[in-house]
Amino acid sequence: MKLQLDHIAVLGESLEEAVAHSEAAVGMPLLPGGEHPRYGTHNQLLGLGHGLYLEAMSIDPAAPPPEEPRWFGLDRFEGPARLDKWICRVTDMDAALAALPMAGRPVELSRGRLRWVMSVPEDGMLPFDGMFPALIEWRSPVPAGAMLSASGTTLARLVVTHPEAEALEALLVPYLDAPLVRFATGDAPGLRAELRNAQGQVRILQ
Repeated sequence: MKLQLDHIAVLGESLEEAVAHSEAAVGMPLLPGGEHPRYGTHNQLLGLGHGLYLEAMSIDPAAPPPEEPRWFGLDRFEGPARLDKWICRVTDMDAALAALPMAGRPVELSRGRLRWVMSVPEDGMLPFDGMFPALIEWRSPVPAGAMLSASGTTLARLVVTHPEAEALEALLVPYLDAPLVRFATGDAPGLRAELRNAQGQVRILQ
């Protein structure tokens, strides 16, 4: 069982804030996304090449409140928009959750041509203050990252910071096949993405 980096997510109190924060970092507009009725959220996207992508997400104020806690801890999210989650792709969700049960329970979802299974904790809150990756198994033949056109921006490195980074890394390293991911010990949990554009300039998203 392997975890491969699938995408990174910027959360915001509104989608406009999440998109603005993302676009300021990448220097280009994000593409339209869609809605997730089960969790009352919506998003916009940007392809980062090599099957990776950036997602800007927030609670959808026009959607009915869900009957269960929202994914990604969005019910408790507050403050400025920021890079807040990373999502790893697996080929067998049952095997992944047997190895890493703290990731949550499997939830089947769909939107348009996309079908997938996501790991969602019962309270919506991922371990290690949200720095534990959410897990996704794509059930559609072509996953979202492969459907998005290349933007000219690529991910060079993703740094996961947490006071207990060594424990988090030790938990994931037997399964993690993501050479762009690094772990760092720090006082506060957080993510930092180094993005490289077509001109070779490095931009920081955090």
